[in-house]
Amino acid sequence: MDAKKKVGVIAAVIGLAVAVVPWLLPTGPSTGLDAARFLEAGSFALGAAVVFAGGLLTAMTPCVYPLIPITVSVFGARKAEGRGKALVLTSSYIVGMGVVFSALGVLAAKTGQAFGSMLGSPVVVTGLAVFLLLLATSMFGAFELALSQALQQRLNSVGGSGVTGAFLMGSVSGFLAAPCTGPVLTGLLAFVAKSQSTVLGAALLFIYALGIGVPFFLIGVFTVRLPRGGVWMEWVKSVLGIVLVALAISYLKDAFPAVGGVVKGAAEQVGRMPGTALAAVLAAVGVLLGAIHLSFKEGARDFTFKGFGVALVVVALVLRGGAMDSKSVGQLWVSLGWVEPPKAPTFEWHAVLPVTDSGFSAESFEKVLARAKSEGRPVMIDFFAEWCAACKELDRETYPAPEVIEEAGRFINVKVDATKSDDALDALMERFGVEGLPTVAFVSSGGQVLPAPRVTGFLEPDSFVQVMKKVD
Repeated sequence: MDAKKKVGVIAAVIGLAVAVVPWLLPTGPSTGLDAARFLEAGSFALGAAVVFAGGLLTAMTPCVYPLIPITVSVFGARKAEGRGKALVLTSSYIVGMGVVFSALGVLAAKTGQAFGSMLGSPVVVTGLAVFLLLLATSMFGAFELALSQALQQRLNSVGGSGVTGAFLMGSVSGFLAAPCTGPVLTGLLAFVAKSQSTVLGAALLFIYALGIGVPFFLIGVFTVRLPRGGVWMEWVKSVLGIVLVALAISYLKDAFPAVGGVVKGAAEQVGRMPGTALAAVLAAVGVLLGAIHLSFKEGARDFTFKGFGVALVVVALVLRGGAMDSKSVGQLWVSLGWVEPPKAPTFEWHAVLPVTDSGFSAESFEKVLARAKSEGRPVMIDFFAEWCAACKELDRETYPAPEVIEEAGRFINVKVDATKSDDALDALMERFGVEGLPTVAFVSSGGQVLPAPRVTGFLEPDSFVQVMKKVD
């Protein structure tokens, strides 16, 4: 098969993968995976086992497992001279992740802020995005183009083959995994906060990180090493670079409303299915232009075509992610008169707070509770954040379900955006005992905050309805 045919096949495969793979991604660990009940009963071994299992399940979620082949190859475990060195590197990576989880978890339990809330900070997210873009440019060979030899060595040591690079890469991955941790860590963080034992909390969170690290360990130590050279290896590195750029943009859009608004607006205009098809076409065209097989080092022509190709594939990946959370019918097609607006019932949110960027208003929230009490209706409060993966799964899979919409009709439904923390919002989350996101809390028709039932992760529609029926 000649080179052009190979590129054509790769373009078709990548276009199909962009369209299909997101539908095959599993949801995060369910809300029932709670280690706190075992720990509170004194069964620390069982509790630790559940925490470890939760970490393993988290490693299978979209937040983590796309990074597995990337990070392992970047820090060099595949290139190790023997399995002994691969073991050291991979272990260093997992320890780095464990240290970050232990520190963030204990901090969250002691301060009352939701685990992962740092991903709402533009400063933190910008740092992560810069780090990912730095790795992406390394994959594209940018360090070899214009930087001095000394600086090349320093930059290539970031996530390179050394133990320190592996530890650093693991630390960054600890941040990147945070959006999928809510269901497992919510009860655990509450237990740590109650026990006031920093050592126990740090140990349990380290065990959780070990669970996440199992796939990394297996890939880094026990897989057969790939050949080092060849054109195909440069193609693989280009794919990795594209994915890293798309990941950087995805984190930026969750922390910066302006960026997120552009992506969300574009996805809502085209809709879920047309957005999926458009993303697949853009990805295929990008590959055909040279996103993978051309090099930035082979002259101005190849540089330009590869640049356009990479940009198209990145746009395709970002659009595909946005389309997953959009409505089935795009506003653009409705405005053009090509399709009819959807007539099926939709989930009604009576209030989405905060209303403006000025911050959370406790007064507005209390007005909603007063209205519910005067009407004799219970309240459902969904605490969410833009960076929270399970929150988006609830919005995408659970709330639109007809049975959920029907049961929710007797509630006053409120969404509270916890992406950006402030004092008033922190006080509300402490009042409702929110330790992680998502958290769906309930207030009875008499105005009492209910400690149970409560949802702290993704639930299928049938299970969610059963929880709602327990609220009077």
